[in-house]
Amino acid sequence: MGENRHILDDKITLKELVHRLQNWLTIYKKRWKTLVAFVLIGAVLGALVSILKKPVYHADTTFVLEQSDMGGMGNISGLASMLGINLGSIGGESGLFKGDNIMELYKSESMLTKTLLRPFDPISTERSGKLLIERYISFNELDKKWEDEVDFSSLDFTLPRSSFSIQQDSVLKEVVKEIKKRNLSVEKPDRKLNIIKVTVASKDQAFSKSFNESLVATVNDFYLKAKTKKTAENVSVLQHQSDSVRKVLDAKIKALAIFQDRVPNPNPLLKEGMVNSKSIQIDIQASAAVYEEIVKNLEIAKINDRNNTPLIQIIDQPRYPLEIAEIKLTVGIVFGAFLFFIVGFVWIYLNTLYITHLKP
Repeated sequence: MGENRHILDDKITLKELVHRLQNWLTIYKKRWKTLVAFVLIGAVLGALVSILKKPVYHADTTFVLEQSDMGGMGNISGLASMLGINLGSIGGESGLFKGDNIMELYKSESMLTKTLLRPFDPISTERSGKLLIERYISFNELDKKWEDEVDFSSLDFTLPRSSFSIQQDSVLKEVVKEIKKRNLSVEKPDRKLNIIKVTVASKDQAFSKSFNESLVATVNDFYLKAKTKKTAENVSVLQHQSDSVRKVLDAKIKALAIFQDRVPNPNPLLKEGMVNSKSIQIDIQASAAVYEEIVKNLEIAKINDRNNTPLIQIIDQPRYPLEIAEIKLTVGIVFGAFLFFIVGFVWIYLNTLYITHLKP
């Protein structure tokens, strides 16, 4: 019974609640100057942030990933099967670049490293010799931030990759980490489609555009070579075999002609004299049959190789002026004033509680 009475005594009636709210409103009215001071401070800080914070430029490239398959080669596949040729052994679809794999390829250290070591501006490279990594270090002032640990004046990123020092590799890896964390975004706008969007965001408009284009070109080149590597090797091998067999066939035809010129009218009763002629003719027939099969395989391999390229179709590329993400002055003022109004409100509340209950 005592516990129930204690609970009832602790209950707040509606009248008491209204009375407490009126008391707090009175307190806030008396300290309106403090609230106004917080709001003004917030507005000024918001304006300073919007003015001092550099805008971020977004360079976007969207493309369709073409998933080539053997579906368009149905008639050729049937014909090849009749001839005893397995197109799957000549070149099949690899899952290396399906789905999200190519998105991870864009974020890989290898691709980003190759891109950073490419020229910043291909047109003016011969005069300036500036690379993308040098441009990134420059506008981010990394040479000043890391001056205690790295001597940038001794670093030459134009050297071959195999000649890089440990310090150069360390700087390159740190820059790659920074780009992956702050500057690069690779995503699918719609998970149901094969459209991929690559975004590079930085405070340097020229860098955003150049790095985006170079990264797409680097990955595109690697993508084409990797996807066509197997089929291109098959074409090369079959072409070499075709040329070799054709040389043998031509040599046998020439040998037969020489033999016939030497013995224009052989005696049909002397069988031994016909052995060489028959042997060369058999070699010609065998070489011709082999050559015919190799040429069939070669033509199918060429069709398969063409069917695998191109693999990326660009939809949109970055163009000046790039999309800008910045805090507008009015937004900065309003947001700063609102944020500090909340801070001031909470500060007055806590300060009042301290004075009322805790201050001796």
